[in-house]
Amino acid sequence: MAILQTTPDSLSNLAQQTQKAAQQLADLSTQQRNQALEAIAQALANHKDEIAAANATDCEQAKADGIPEALQARLKLSETKLQSAIAGIKDVAGLSDPIGAIQIHRELDTGLVLKRLTCPLGVLGVIFEARPDALIQITSLAIKSGNGVILKGGKEALNSCQTLTKVIHEALAETDVPPEAVQLLTTRAETQELLSLDESVDLIIPRGSNSFVRFIQENTNIPVLGHADGICHVYVDEGADLEKAVAIAIDSKTQYPAACNAMETLLVHSAIAEQFLPQLEKAMAGKGVTLRGDEVARRILPQIAQATEADWETEYGGLVLAVKIVDSLESAIAHIHTYGSRHTEAIITENASLAQTFLNQVDAAGVFHNCSTRFSDGFRYGFGAEVGISTQKMPPRGPVGLEGLVTYKYQLTGDGHIAETYSGDNAKSFTHKDL
Repeated sequence: MAILQTTPDSLSNLAQQTQKAAQQLADLSTQQRNQALEAIAQALANHKDEIAAANATDCEQAKADGIPEALQARLKLSETKLQSAIAGIKDVAGLSDPIGAIQIHRELDTGLVLKRLTCPLGVLGVIFEARPDALIQITSLAIKSGNGVILKGGKEALNSCQTLTKVIHEALAETDVPPEAVQLLTTRAETQELLSLDESVDLIIPRGSNSFVRFIQENTNIPVLGHADGICHVYVDEGADLEKAVAIAIDSKTQYPAACNAMETLLVHSAIAEQFLPQLEKAMAGKGVTLRGDEVARRILPQIAQATEADWETEYGGLVLAVKIVDSLESAIAHIHTYGSRHTEAIITENASLAQTFLNQVDAAGVFHNCSTRFSDGFRYGFGAEVGISTQKMPPRGPVGLEGLVTYKYQLTGDGHIAETYSGDNAKSFTHKDL
């Protein structure tokens, strides 16, 4: 099936088509939606060479255009990434159906029964930079949760996204899910137009740089789920096992430096700084990481560059790490509250009581003890995949899977009941009995 090409003038019609398809999708059974996911997973595996060729074209062009290395890393859809995305689709198919779950089942009075049931949001508008694997993850979650989705990838991922969408459309055409439930936009002008479609689009999910997400948040009246920054910290306490701390710091920074859950600032207690920093610097240098330190850190490691105020506020997305020495847990928490982005924060210590204080007091979507910040991920949490990570206070928060793509409605069934019966001097009482 050919990809639908749009102009800003026709985008409203396309969104209405998606809305109609989403209504059909929401009425399908769990089995029908799961069969569509299995068909997509098989089609992606069957067309892996075609997908790889399209992605290689994008990667070559991105390199020629001088796109930042962090963005190039997100853009590359390696065979490992593709296989992981396919596995994620199958995992999503195996998850419990998020639609139709009864949250409240209550008799208000004899013959008057209230239910609160989960239901799809409607139409998702997903705008992302690079990361063609995000298209796969979000499509699978949208179908499972009964939502239509309008996807807008960055121009750097155009060939990859077009090929992936073509494969997905062809797979859906053989299932009960209407292919129009998944749409791809291809021009920059469509992004602004999409943000204005508050009558057809129910949620915008941006995935990209902090400036990109802020632009989306500031230019739409549609609710936005996402995070602007991924400034994550690891605090190495005086009670830390230093060998463990080095391993966790290395993984948090270098396992995938372009990820939003990679560590950007390392906080080290002054009591162990002289012993720990030389070990850390040697290990980081072996991974190609450049350190920048405050004055105290540079007295121990004079060869590293001076950190400035800007470093504490920077999401590097690459092999640069800011290091700051603190004199207490309270100082570490204060620094995190000042510069953190409420994404993921970790403490390394063998002092369980101190760790619990950190976990309780740090305001972030993810707070970790003695493990890498890289575990902040929907796939690793067992969500099958994620549509993104939210750092807002209101739920959903953290990696958002299926539960973040449904809302609920109240269904009330009576037998001629009227409110007047329960009003006035001789009002009848409600039973309010949970069933």
